[in-house]
Amino acid sequence: MITLGLPHLSGALLTLFIMAGVGIHSGRQVKNASDFAIGGGRSSSVMVAGAIIGTLVGGSSTVATSQLAFEYGFSSLWFCLGGGIGCLFLALFFARPMRKSGYLTLQQMIQHEYGHKAGLLTSVLGALGIFLNIIAQLLSAMALLGALLPLPPFLCALLVAGLMVCYVVFGGMRGAGTIGLIKTVLLYACAILCVAIVFRKTSGFNDLYESLPAARYFSLFARGAGVDGGAALSLMIGVLSTQTYAQSVLSAKSSRAAVEGALASALLIPPIGLGGVYIGIYMKMLFPAMDAARTFPQFIMLYMPGFLAGIFLAVLLIAIIGCGAGLTLGISSIITSNLESPLGLDRNERKKLACTRISIVAVLLAAVVFTMGDLQSVILQWSFMSMGLRGAVLFLPMSGALFLPGRIPARYAVLSIIAGPLCVLAGSVSIRLPFDPLFLGMGVGLVIMAAGYVDGRKNSGDTCSCAR
Repeated sequence: MITLGLPHLSGALLTLFIMAGVGIHSGRQVKNASDFAIGGGRSSSVMVAGAIIGTLVGGSSTVATSQLAFEYGFSSLWFCLGGGIGCLFLALFFARPMRKSGYLTLQQMIQHEYGHKAGLLTSVLGALGIFLNIIAQLLSAMALLGALLPLPPFLCALLVAGLMVCYVVFGGMRGAGTIGLIKTVLLYACAILCVAIVFRKTSGFNDLYESLPAARYFSLFARGAGVDGGAALSLMIGVLSTQTYAQSVLSAKSSRAAVEGALASALLIPPIGLGGVYIGIYMKMLFPAMDAARTFPQFIMLYMPGFLAGIFLAVLLIAIIGCGAGLTLGISSIITSNLESPLGLDRNERKKLACTRISIVAVLLAAVVFTMGDLQSVILQWSFMSMGLRGAVLFLPMSGALFLPGRIPARYAVLSIIAGPLCVLAGSVSIRLPFDPLFLGMGVGLVIMAAGYVDGRKNSGDTCSCAR
């Protein structure tokens, strides 16, 4: 276990207290459910970028990128590259139609076009996919804390969940955007400093290149085009199909601010992963037998001054916490926006705000319960599928609702919502495929939606509008 000294603890605690304070302070500006969910629709492009980056850049973009780089080098960069490309598509093609729809959640957009059954299925399956990723973020943070503090896993889980609550439950999207901006600046500082240290400790890129097999460590497709291409696709589709990122662009004060914020995220996210890539390769060169999961925190502890190391270790934890908290905010929005009538929230803003906050705490407590068993290996495997599963459930019907309204009968959309994720699960569990099972799920869903489009053109009277 890495030994923490007083300087490390001082830097880490100071950073955590500041971030928690920012989240609590943001809560003072929240007066109703709209303020909480989308910041009252007044976010600037900078705040939109902060919210997207703050919730997208988490354990997978930092600790996991370094871990995978330890084994496969530059192919681990697809986590951040795929996320950046997803944000680019969000800016260029989806931000304006999402805002024009007038709805808060992706599920509401789908339900308006394809009926209650489609809305209910996407709500349940989409929330389940997000929940799996929350558990994965919680486990990642527990692994980081467990490597630094002599605490039992359950206490680590409660501590992390409490920090996630502070991150978002007080200030909602406004707090997520503000903390996301601070986190982005600190992550960039950490990545730049880490790369600088690696280059100072070596003779530069050539030293790294000559020390390890080039085909494995310096190729973007070291694991094969099917695997690495699937990772990129799952991130791209997952960004477009996740409530949290849609909520970020919906929080903007204008469509222009939404587009500019998403574009800024597309540019800023990929370079963050470079720090993890170089750390993983460098640690592989020096310590080929070490635990790959600890490469990032170990590097920081070895090569940075104590107080600064504490700050950046806290930033890594906050990156994971911010991702988990933002995903939790997305689930809470699905619950309160798609279940307004059953919960009696239609016209009572105070009840809706209280329910949103309570649902955040409830979701995180449920995630803590899931971490109590010996589920880590299973959940981590499912976490890699969670982005793909969300995409298989939501992307095609959402695209149909936004770009082809009234042209695809509802029954085809419902069939796609069911068949897509089932094919992803089958390809992950029971069928050996030479490529990512997301390709199978998306392919089947696309065939179904295309058949619906053809059927809708032949029978113009039997459009999806008839099933609403």
